[in-house]
Amino acid sequence: MRITTTVNGTEHEVDDVWAGESLLYMLRERMGLPGSKNACEQGECGSCTVYLDGEPVCSCLVAAGQAAGRQVITVEGLATDDGLHPVQEAFVECGAVQCGFCTPGLLVAAHDLLARVPDPSDLEIREALAGNLCRCTGYEKILDAVRLAAERQAQA
Repeated sequence: MRITTTVNGTEHEVDDVWAGESLLYMLRERMGLPGSKNACEQGECGSCTVYLDGEPVCSCLVAAGQAAGRQVITVEGLATDDGLHPVQEAFVECGAVQCGFCTPGLLVAAHDLLARVPDPSDLEIREALAGNLCRCTGYEKILDAVRLAAERQAQA
């Protein structure tokens, strides 16, 4: 089947999508957007999180056909022509990026949190990131990055 969807602000037509194909597979393998990671394929780790019509979803659990006529924003779409999003910059500066597998989902989750709660408490940060698993960082640098991004966005 052919899927027409808008990804990161650009409309795309994707051909030969099979009925059981995930949005994650379509993004990575058919559209060449490798940012979202394929880790658990069960919606447990958060590595594949993207926005679907403004709501964060685990793209491994969404059928590609469900994206037809809808807006998808991936981790690549958080950046602009001017550079990285403040959340992305903060992750790099704080050393919250190690192996990189969890990073895309954490970035989308942090971006979503800061869009809803500009000055989140530590508890709010932890709750917002609870669906994202990381085996490398110990989470403290990730929390530091979200705090830094919130601080910078408040100053902007």
